[in-house]
Amino acid sequence: MRVQGLRRTALTVGVLICAGVTSAAADPKGLWKAKDGGTIRIAACGKALCGYLASVVPRLDPETRKPWTDKRNPDPSKRSRPVIGLMALISMLLESPGKWTGKLYNYEDGQTYDGHIIEQGPNNVRVEGCAAPGLCGGDDLTRVR
Repeated sequence: MRVQGLRRTALTVGVLICAGVTSAAADPKGLWKAKDGGTIRIAACGKALCGYLASVVPRLDPETRKPWTDKRNPDPSKRSRPVIGLMALISMLLESPGKWTGKLYNYEDGQTYDGHIIEQGPNNVRVEGCAAPGLCGGDDLTRVR
């Protein structure tokens, strides 16, 4: 009887540990808000994650007083496309638990950088981009939904 009780206790503890690990991991798919108020929607794209600009702040380009376009894109044929809906997180593949690695496109300078999505909790992720090794920056995002 005593061994059976120990097995049941061990099984219960094992289930609780596994449940805790699962619930602690954030799923980065969803709508996220940056500190400036802009939002990005992260979704599956094949085996990877991709992020699409859902809103930008300010809403209008101060130079043109019209909605932002991809005006600094190195490809002249893409410069008139709207930035809303633009893929900014490109082919982010799971590198290790809670960390995805891929590319980031920055419409403000038209450049693509190496980057990461790093889970910080169920409602927080960090998006980081690197212009060169050791020259990195990022933004902490909060889940909207």
